Amino acid sequence: MKLIRELYRPKVAMLPSGALYHGPKEAAMAARFLEPEIILPIHFGTVPQLTGTPQELAALLPAGVQVVEWIPGEEYSA
Repeated sequence: MKLIRELYRPKVAMLPSGALYHGPKEAAMAARFLEPEIILPIHFGTVPQLTGTPQELAALLPAGVQVVEWIPGEEYSA
């Protein structure tokens, strides 16, 4: 993740945050390494086992990082 930040400086990151293997805690760590401005949480809320939420992810991040609160199937455009 740090290498990606150094090479590309992404402003937007799509991070899995559903919690089966990669939940809000892991997504928050990836975000700290990437330092994006916007995070689009993915792989959450589609099956009962994926209990992590965008709100949980947002609570783990510093102020200034926008976590898009969308539902599976929605489209996002900046």
